[in-house]
Amino acid sequence: MDRSLVSVRAALVLLLAALAGVGAGLLSVLAGNGTAAGVLTGLTAAGGALPVFNQAIAPDAGHRRPAVREAGAKGGNTHG
Repeated sequence: MDRSLVSVRAALVLLLAALAGVGAGLLSVLAGNGTAAGVLTGLTAAGGALPVFNQAIAPDAGHRRPAVREAGAKGGNTHG
């Protein structure tokens, strides 16, 4: 049972989205809105932050494609 249920990347994305939601909800309540409005604000902020953090944090190394061609590829510099 060495496999984890959630990858480190997924845990980080969810944690950052939750922190953004809690922060937005807390600021909303402190601004004088009601508790219900603060909860709705927090849930909306967390839902909006989730795809942002999902795109911002790089995928695991095993799922990554190389962004740069090899030197010997078309048009690459082959002389040393």
